[in-house]
Amino acid sequence: MKKPLALLAAALLCTSCAQAAGTSPEPPAKSSTSAAPSAPVSLSAGSGPQAPGATPPATMGITWDEAGRKSAVEVAERAMADFARPRTEATRWANDLARWMTPQATADYSAVDPATIPATRLTGPARLTVDEANGYGAAATVPTDAGTYTVQLLRTAKDSPWKVHRLTPPAS
Repeated sequence: MKKPLALLAAALLCTSCAQAAGTSPEPPAKSSTSAAPSAPVSLSAGSGPQAPGATPPATMGITWDEAGRKSAVEVAERAMADFARPRTEATRWANDLARWMTPQATADYSAVDPATIPATRLTGPARLTVDEANGYGAAATVPTDAGTYTVQLLRTAKDSPWKVHRLTPPAS
């Protein structure tokens, strides 16, 4: 007798809680007050707001100097010289290029067939473009016999070597 009674009680409980077919719940009442934050505003180092005004973060001590500029230009030119060798055997080409590349770029360019690269030589020096507020990255334009490539360069610290993250071919 206890088991059927328990089943009946459970069935009644479930049916009383379930919404009747064809009915819709009442919409919640609109509140005229705004919700208060559940936690304080997140602050970054130095107790300042994160990305105030959507500005880039400070360079944290990495400022541009002549040595940094010279090094970035040198890496851009050397990487582009290793890239612009379409007649080189693919494994050797990829290995030579990898020394100038970020790990991600090394993976990205490992599947490139060098025979498809139209450039065969540099035709002038690289020109560097820097953002004075960002000591971690730069772009260099490098003229070749197939047009001017753009080389994106990155570094992780002031004394870290520049690495190529992307080689962008000339616009058609």
